Amino acid sequence: MSFEWWVGARYAGLTRSKRKAGQRGDRFVSFIAGSSMAGIALGVAALIVVLSVMNGFQTQVRDRMLSVLPHIELFYPGQPHQRVLEMWPDIAADAKQNSAVQGAAPFVGAQGMLVRNNVLSGAQIRGIDSSVETQVSELADQLYAGSLDALKDGSFGIVLGQKLAKTLGVGQGDTLMVMAPQGTISPAGFSPRMRQFTVVGLFSSGHYEYDASLAFVNVQDAARIFRDSGVSGVRLRIKDMQKAPEVAVELQGQLPSGVIASDWTRNNRTWFAAVQTEKRMMFLILTLIVAVAAFNLLSSLVMAVKDKRSDIAILRTLGATPAEIARIFLVQGSLIGFLGTGLGVLLGVLIAYNVDVIVPFIENLIGLQFLPEQIYFISSLPSNPQVADIVIIAVTSLILSFLATLYPSWRASRLQPAQVLRHD
Repeated sequence: MSFEWWVGARYAGLTRSKRKAGQRGDRFVSFIAGSSMAGIALGVAALIVVLSVMNGFQTQVRDRMLSVLPHIELFYPGQPHQRVLEMWPDIAADAKQNSAVQGAAPFVGAQGMLVRNNVLSGAQIRGIDSSVETQVSELADQLYAGSLDALKDGSFGIVLGQKLAKTLGVGQGDTLMVMAPQGTISPAGFSPRMRQFTVVGLFSSGHYEYDASLAFVNVQDAARIFRDSGVSGVRLRIKDMQKAPEVAVELQGQLPSGVIASDWTRNNRTWFAAVQTEKRMMFLILTLIVAVAAFNLLSSLVMAVKDKRSDIAILRTLGATPAEIARIFLVQGSLIGFLGTGLGVLLGVLIAYNVDVIVPFIENLIGLQFLPEQIYFISSLPSNPQVADIVIIAVTSLILSFLATLYPSWRASRLQPAQVLRHD
């Protein structure tokens, strides 16, 4: 070990001098080094935990959304619903020529009003074919009452989300009225088109927005009641949801003219763009914590240089060059930054992988829920640590720590031993 590393490690508090006269100064240097190290560690840990939670939040919401929603939707605008439902096997066959497509199913989607006694609630009503729905969604696995097989043509059954059923005050076997936006105009006035449906199933996707607004009916029943409104087409599921935009572009070129392919990232573009922007801003804001710790490191090194003026002068008289003096404090600051970053990474990863245990404990302790599901769609705090984020955070911390050592090291190398010894 070169003497620069040995002295730098001692100044960083990693080694101790056996001389009693130096213990007081060593304790002071060790204290300011430890405080700088703790600041860096806390900043790095905070960054890792926050970004991991944001990654987990995005992943959880995305997966729960796509458990109900398709990866790609194919629309045939301008065609009546019944015509599209007759054409859907051919459209699905053409789409399945793309090797990325795993399943296909027809749909009719529209906005409607559900009425039960004096309670009214708006809903997104989806007409589905229960025989092939399992190819494109996990709805059948999310049912906790009833069965999709009950959605038969002409039976006018309906499957409701858990929160929507609670709002309407209905359960399996109850009836309600479904009102379409369009109606008929007669001498007596406007009469909305409506039909009585029977609740044949209840589902819970874990996504509050969908559980509170989605309802499923048979695709033919939906085509009858929403014949003048809504959209119809084919829903597709692909092997890799992340490649949905590329597959949608490929399908757009393969399918007959008039068919429009829309992937899930386009349909939910605003939400995902907002999450990505928020993640970038949180990274920049929380990086300021590490920057503050780096400034603390800089000030502590300046204080160390001032405290060790006599040591520097003695080393210079013994033949140490200004570059060697500078390297001593570069080693001291770099060791503090490296150890602080390492401790922060360990602490952050430990917390990030145990958020599902730590957060419920704190919620029970203080009696407060951090994530109201009405606002954040999910009720538990997820975490998804990603190696790329951790590496970027660690590298950023190390760079800031290294930059903080440059000025104190330069200042130490500029000290003149004659002037220092004369004043001391």
